[in-house]
Amino acid sequence: MGNVVFPKKIIRRNFTHETIAKRSRAFEQYLQHIHSIADIRRSKVFLEFFYLRDLKAGQGLLRGGMCEDAVETLVNAFHLQQKLCSLNTEHLLFTQTSISVCYQELDRLEEAQEYCEQALQTINSQENHPLLVPLLHSNIRLSWKIAKDKRESEAKLQQIQEAGIDVLNQPSLKEHLIKDFLE
Repeated sequence: MGNVVFPKKIIRRNFTHETIAKRSRAFEQYLQHIHSIADIRRSKVFLEFFYLRDLKAGQGLLRGGMCEDAVETLVNAFHLQQKLCSLNTEHLLFTQTSISVCYQELDRLEEAQEYCEQALQTINSQENHPLLVPLLHSNIRLSWKIAKDKRESEAKLQQIQEAGIDVLNQPSLKEHLIKDFLE
């Protein structure tokens, strides 16, 4: 913390460009410093401050069918997660799938498919992840609607089915997101 120096407190001229610039730089240094400490970066308080509140708000809006408001909140949270290089893949996955569902509800199918594909990349090789099958179904349906190649997702779904997993009687992506609570 020794390398972070805040400007001295002043009583007058708090709102001059120079004072605001000095305080902004000091605050950026402070944020960079606390972000460099792994225990702080992973703490619930840190995550809550930066994006977890937005994720919870977005989930509430999604549950209420207010997808236009939800997508705005969720996209903001997604950008913050990217800037913070968030290692919490569950939060990242929740954000990507929620944005995809919102865009589907808003009939913005290209964007929905893009976020669905990103979510599949986030899951990567987690064969038993509860969102894998619903994501694959969603990606196949969206890809078909926007005339994009869906064979890779179909092959993956077929492979999962051949492994003995019931791929037909699974909750939809939206149902998963509505019933699961963020922590």
